Amino acid sequence: MSQKYNDTPQNKNRFTITAALPYTNGPIHIGHLAGVYVPADIYARYLRLKGKDVAFICGSDEHGAAIPMKAKKEGVTPQEIIDKYNGIIKKSFEEFGISFDNYSRTSAKIHHKTASGFFKKMYEDGKFIEEITEQLYDEEAQQFLADRFVVGTCPKCNHDGAYGDQCESCGSSLNATDLINPKSTISGSIPVLRETKHWFLPLDQYDTFLREWIIKGHKKDWKSNVYGQVKSWIDEGLKARAVTRDLDWGIPVPVEGAEGKVLYVWFDAPIGYISSTKEWAEREGKDWEPYWKDSRLIHFIGKDNIVFHCIIFPAMLQAHGDFILPENVPANEFLNLEGQKLSTSKNWAVWLHEYLEDFPEKQDVLRYTLTANAPENKDNDFTWKDFQARNNNELVAIFGNFINRVIVLTHKYYDGKIPAPNTFSDIDTQTLQELKKYPEIISNSVEKYRFREASQELMNVARLGNKYLADEEPWKVIKQDEERVKTVMYVALQIAAGLAVLSEPFLPFTSNNLKKMLAFDTLNNIPAWNDIAEKDVLLPAEHTVEKASLLFTKVEDEEIQKQLDRLEATKKANQASIAEENATVEPQKDTITFDDFSKLDIRVGTILEAEKMPKADKLLVLKVDTGLDVRTIVSGIAKSFTPEEIVGKQVSVLVNLAPRKLRGVESEGMILMTENKDGKLVFLNPDEANIPNGKTIN
Repeated sequence: MSQKYNDTPQNKNRFTITAALPYTNGPIHIGHLAGVYVPADIYARYLRLKGKDVAFICGSDEHGAAIPMKAKKEGVTPQEIIDKYNGIIKKSFEEFGISFDNYSRTSAKIHHKTASGFFKKMYEDGKFIEEITEQLYDEEAQQFLADRFVVGTCPKCNHDGAYGDQCESCGSSLNATDLINPKSTISGSIPVLRETKHWFLPLDQYDTFLREWIIKGHKKDWKSNVYGQVKSWIDEGLKARAVTRDLDWGIPVPVEGAEGKVLYVWFDAPIGYISSTKEWAEREGKDWEPYWKDSRLIHFIGKDNIVFHCIIFPAMLQAHGDFILPENVPANEFLNLEGQKLSTSKNWAVWLHEYLEDFPEKQDVLRYTLTANAPENKDNDFTWKDFQARNNNELVAIFGNFINRVIVLTHKYYDGKIPAPNTFSDIDTQTLQELKKYPEIISNSVEKYRFREASQELMNVARLGNKYLADEEPWKVIKQDEERVKTVMYVALQIAAGLAVLSEPFLPFTSNNLKKMLAFDTLNNIPAWNDIAEKDVLLPAEHTVEKASLLFTKVEDEEIQKQLDRLEATKKANQASIAEENATVEPQKDTITFDDFSKLDIRVGTILEAEKMPKADKLLVLKVDTGLDVRTIVSGIAKSFTPEEIVGKQVSVLVNLAPRKLRGVESEGMILMTENKDGKLVFLNPDEANIPNGKTIN
């Protein structure tokens, strides 16, 4: 295969790892974590343990149409929106232990400069097409509509509610003009087409390059879900895509004649990886260029970003000419929640910042659950019951149980000092040899981006330790053969040391706590990843370990029920909202004159007494002080109110309604009511309290 692209770095030990830039119009949820940030962090931590040179890069994506949309909805400025959510996101990542080397933001000066420079070079090299095209325009709002300001029917799957840039139902990438029956989200009006000038990246000119680089070059090493989507997109035929937009929020297009236009967010956001690397290198006194010109570049993204990172950004990098292309893009599919698709707009999500409050010091439990059930090749489902089971049945019962038994017995028998072993039995030797295999086993899974598989192999190390203790039963043997127990405990402690190292990519907080318990900081030679396979001694005899503390605690049913109740409340709120949206409004009645209306005498009254009408399920008999008199009114409200709860309530009364007998009781008026969204009757009462009875309502 001819080498027409920068795809073969000389330095195979240098890695630039990027994680998709989260959009700052909301917090982080478990779908983001499972799809992008947990697998990326596992990979980065693993590479560092292997002694690789790693730059793990991310930052907030703070441009695009959704930001001003959110700002308008909340009645604040776009800057207030990005500052708010950038703060929440960054803090959540830090507390959750995502080990970014740099977390930047696309509103930073260094990013504006980098993105502008990237555009200028491509512009000066003639890589863009300048065209006057027709774009959707909102005449009521008097502005061109960015893609996210347009909704309509997807032309590919007929989903009603697709955005102008992408259908969230089928995942297709769209242009706003592709939508059937488009509508402006700003005013709700139907937009019209107007001419405007923009710059386009002619993707069709990169068809040959992309076919050679991806279709031929990465058929065997890219995940099937990624490769399949990319191939389908290329086979469908590539079209030019605009790299600029008519919008007042973003990076100004740095050429003459582009006033009022900004770089399209999909163009500027991936350049944020480069600007974030520059920011990191400047702070650390490093040279940023090798990480983008002689490095192994890996993009961690979600399913919805495959096209941008596997076709559009590589085409940009190829057109620019100075940068390495990604070696792999191990995108994950989507994570559902309790059988339903995650939805930020419907609040159907588990938000990271809320999880950290509800489950303090349980970061690793969520990391483990999301990894063990990661949507690596197909959509998967997160359930709170599975979360509880993973914690109680695996982390507590297997991993935590093994470590606790080892440390407790070491203190019980030897005051915490590791005993010198005697002659190893066949089972001892076999167990230690088995431990030596796991670094390579886990490495093979991680390097193939099979993090689910890797997490289960890690748990197998703990299972190895538990089985060894169960078979050797040191708590029984100690009564007959103290020397044998010294060897057993020595072997078990070597497994514990192996777990402390091997767990770091997956369970960083647990690994750190275990290393403290095993007093790694007092060792002359602290075990590293490769040492587990290559060295016979990880923890030497006479080394003293700290007393046992629980690595994991059980998650109780009450904690899980609280989360399920929260989701159930969300579900009911969503259903009520849908019902309200779909509620039919009764048509207007016949027109009346002012004279007709003025005949109605509506007064403020107070209910003095209330009792159920005998043999009538719906009727209450009320005594009402109307200010004119105290009169009897029969009202059909018994299904919505008990007599006790309405005594003393102020109400609006139609006092000049002709009396009418109901079940033998003469009713002298009518209480004014309406219904809420649930169909329950509601009193139409005065806003202010203590309005005198008899006051007229005009």
